[in-house]
Amino acid sequence: MKPRTRRGGGRPTIADVARRAGVGAITVSRALREPERVSPELRRQIAAAVAELGYVPDSNARALASARADVIGVLVPSLTNNVFAEVVRGIYDGLGNSHLQVQLGNTHYSGLDEERLLGVFLRQRPSALIVSGIDQTPAARALLDGAGCPVVQIMDVGPDPVDMMIGFSHVAGGRAVTRHMIEAGYSRIGFIGARMDPRSRRRLAGYRAAMEEAGLYDERLVTTTPVPSSVSLGSELFRTALAGAPDLDAVFCNNDDLALGVLFACNRAAIAVPSRIGIAGFNDLEMMQVAFPSITSVRTPRYAIGRRAVDMACAAIAGRRPETLVVDVGFELMARESTARRR
Repeated sequence: MKPRTRRGGGRPTIADVARRAGVGAITVSRALREPERVSPELRRQIAAAVAELGYVPDSNARALASARADVIGVLVPSLTNNVFAEVVRGIYDGLGNSHLQVQLGNTHYSGLDEERLLGVFLRQRPSALIVSGIDQTPAARALLDGAGCPVVQIMDVGPDPVDMMIGFSHVAGGRAVTRHMIEAGYSRIGFIGARMDPRSRRRLAGYRAAMEEAGLYDERLVTTTPVPSSVSLGSELFRTALAGAPDLDAVFCNNDDLALGVLFACNRAAIAVPSRIGIAGFNDLEMMQVAFPSITSVRTPRYAIGRRAVDMACAAIAGRRPETLVVDVGFELMARESTARRR
């Protein structure tokens, strides 16, 4: 059926839909925004009127009327990194059939990009913001403090949230995996890190704390680079670390890509894992379980963080602010074959 237009021309309005369906404009608005609050029969009436008139909701008008766009802005440092891909999947799944939409922004691990994207998002008056990390620049922090909407910082925890926060302690994760390697009998444990964003630096801090507690810390065991992480870089950094400390007997890598690269380098050089070199990563991506030998890692609940962040944001939008504003979801040390050496 060809869509009908309003008498007098112009695009159909929500009032036209209400008249055609025989209901009030408020009911039409509710059916379009929150269909679960309207009976199936009314939804069918309104859907038929929408189809007959060819009504298309005006998102700008709706945003002006409600003072907030039906959007949750999400800022992550990477859209290709599996870690953040799982976070984003949790966010989308958490919204389900909600009227809210996700607007994604990729900061590329850049504070300046984060500032720019926050400015773009805030001009659109989002219903809420979900932002990766707790290390915003002063300018970005000022934008978040004045956002006027719920803000959830994710993937880390700290003492000074903008509003709400959900994540885990990277320092505690780094400390836990290093202690595990010490207890397994390793003593010359190196740290290999790439990019060295704030979360990676916290993992290094946890490593250093555990090594100092055991009286084993040696600066020569630390090998880092600002270069973005990759499997091949892990192999390269391991060769550098081994050249600088030939008695190295284990490495804790600040992510799983690097750990896999170390394993490949050991295989090529016929270095036995775990008897000669122990290996551990961080995040526990699937490849850690299927590698041979399987690689010890720190499992982080990335999907759950994304999903719960949306729950916190939606509750705050509805006026039901969570009682606990900072949620530490913890982590799980997954000890595997790569650190199975005994004392």
